[in-house]
Amino acid sequence: MSSNRVYEGAQDMPAALPLFPLVKALLLPRGELPLNVFEPRYLAMIDDALKGERLIGMIQPDLEKGDALFHVGCAGRLTQFAETGDGRYLVTLTGVARFRLLRELDAGTPYRQAEVDYAPFGVDFIARAGEDLVDREGLLSTLRSFASTNGLQLDWDSIDEAPNEALVNALSMMSPFGVREKQALLEAADLKGRADVLVAITEIELARGGEAKTTLQ
Repeated sequence: MSSNRVYEGAQDMPAALPLFPLVKALLLPRGELPLNVFEPRYLAMIDDALKGERLIGMIQPDLEKGDALFHVGCAGRLTQFAETGDGRYLVTLTGVARFRLLRELDAGTPYRQAEVDYAPFGVDFIARAGEDLVDREGLLSTLRSFASTNGLQLDWDSIDEAPNEALVNALSMMSPFGVREKQALLEAADLKGRADVLVAITEIELARGGEAKTTLQ
């Protein structure tokens, strides 16, 4: 399954999306998020998505507010799909654009759906927008400190070769931070803002002297 659909702007996106609420799961434009899907309601969601636009809205639950969701998520297109033979799907979502949740719909499906608005995130449709503004050296310096403190083994050759957008978004998605931190990375206005937030969060973690709960792969 390939991502051969081109989205040039909000006008190319559906007004409603099925929602996949998942704690600490961060999807960003052009990033790839692998998922192991096993709950019946989300298996049904994947089946329905494959019949249509193949778009799913990744969004975090706001754990402090019961069943509520954060107001910003990211739409991803199903670009890889496999059945495991034991009732699970292994899928990959490729991020298209962020959205603001307007209202949830009474759609009669086992999974949640919502009306969404992509207009505030028009920059997401422009690949590599704002790359020149990213403080790459500052980001890499902080990453080296974090990796050293936590004993992480990273593929520095691949990191050095990655363009700024891919680097910032991949590091943000793989970061071992909490729900609020992940949401801050998602809601950053642009690529430079996301890089700055990532550096700030990492420096706070380093100052606390805490070790990462998970590793960056």
